Amino acid sequence: MIEGPGHVPMQMIKANMDKELSDCFEAPFTTLGPLTTDIAPGYDHITSAIGAARIGWYGTACCVTSRRRNISACRASRTCARASSPTGLPLTLPISLRVFPVRNFATMRCLKRFEFRWEDQFNLGLDPERAREYLDATLPKESAKVAHFCSMCGPHFCSMQITQEVREYAARQGIEAQTALATGLAAKAEEFVSGGAEIYHRA
Repeated sequence: MIEGPGHVPMQMIKANMDKELSDCFEAPFTTLGPLTTDIAPGYDHITSAIGAARIGWYGTACCVTSRRRNISACRASRTCARASSPTGLPLTLPISLRVFPVRNFATMRCLKRFEFRWEDQFNLGLDPERAREYLDATLPKESAKVAHFCSMCGPHFCSMQITQEVREYAARQGIEAQTALATGLAAKAEEFVSGGAEIYHRA
């Protein structure tokens, strides 16, 4: 494994990665970040994550950080590792796009989100405790952990819930979801026009 530099300007990251792959015959490349700027001491986990996501996309094997020094750095590195992989990565490093074929954990978490499986979403996240804190700040009741909506759009305007209702309606009617959607939109358009086509109504 080849260890790379820790400070690399953004515009030189690709050249750094390409040169390592060429000169070292694609040996695994581990980078110390890289930090993309030197003006933010104390925020190295941010400048490092920026560089790590970029060089991860270009094919680095892993990005190094220290959990002992800064737990946020570890979470930032895991976040950039996930972001830099087109296939979705597990919560462990290294993050090689060539050497480590992995299951698509990102897709798995998206499915849990679509199914409103809150506890699964928390447990698949990088920081389950913080995620629970944020949900509890707006929806503190225990029933919110099984609710099919969040505090962003509420129970009546959740796009995921509406999508699920469209699919269920289409299944009951024996038609494709897109057909059901088109039919529903046409019916609403007709209702709008027959009601006077007015956007604003007096209360």
